[in-house]
Amino acid sequence: MSPKPRRFPDARHDIAKSQDVESTPQTRAPTYRLAFADPDFLCRDELRPMRLQLELLKPEMALTEAGVESTVVLFGGARIPDPEFKENARTAALGELSQYYTEARKFAQICTEASLKTGGKDYVVCTGGGPGVMEAGNRGAADVGGKSVSLNIVLPHEQSPNEYATPELCFNFHYFAIRKMHFLMRAKAIAAFPGGFGTMDELFEALTLIQTKRMAPMPILLFGKDFWQKIINWEALADAGTISDSDLNLFRFVDTAEEAWEVMQAWEG
Repeated sequence: MSPKPRRFPDARHDIAKSQDVESTPQTRAPTYRLAFADPDFLCRDELRPMRLQLELLKPEMALTEAGVESTVVLFGGARIPDPEFKENARTAALGELSQYYTEARKFAQICTEASLKTGGKDYVVCTGGGPGVMEAGNRGAADVGGKSVSLNIVLPHEQSPNEYATPELCFNFHYFAIRKMHFLMRAKAIAAFPGGFGTMDELFEALTLIQTKRMAPMPILLFGKDFWQKIINWEALADAGTISDSDLNLFRFVDTAEEAWEVMQAWEG
């Protein structure tokens, strides 16, 4: 099918045309720049609503064009090492948690093998694109020849995408809130591995949205029962009445990739 004829000029054509003009005091003035091609204008505080919308639209359009319909999201600590390098971990406890790098990698392999059977549309692994558990997730997908989604974010100490992130599905964010929306918009399941503040922020936002019925339920898999029960006294929250007893059913503890996959399949079955 031939492309539909354009009624109005292409925006990129006008950008090029506006730059190919005689340099005069008028054309050099910032006010002469096309608004949508003016970085200084787009970065003004008053344009924050527009930037929020752009961060929502850009990944959404790209993922739709790539045919990604559902994802399996992996949350987890950036500091958890590959077992091969666990001796270099900053603490012995972090070194012990390296087993979850292995489980995250295995889980991503299982999910991606299922994804490939759907033509890469469903069960696409999605991570934060950084090191640690995130790297393990992207690596597991790459191990079996699949693609994965990476949602990076600009941080004071720059977090570059890990080497296993699929380049055409690797995104960078300014706004944490929009990034977290994209984690959840296509999620078929969420796997939370041991981590710190960021992991807990992402996990508890998802739990809150399900608890308050602002998001449809899905499997929430907490890898590492010993870790999560040591870090958070879930029963104490229920005993205090700050959550309901039924809220303890919003998530499941798992310890292995195979167990997590079984929980997902039982949920869908």
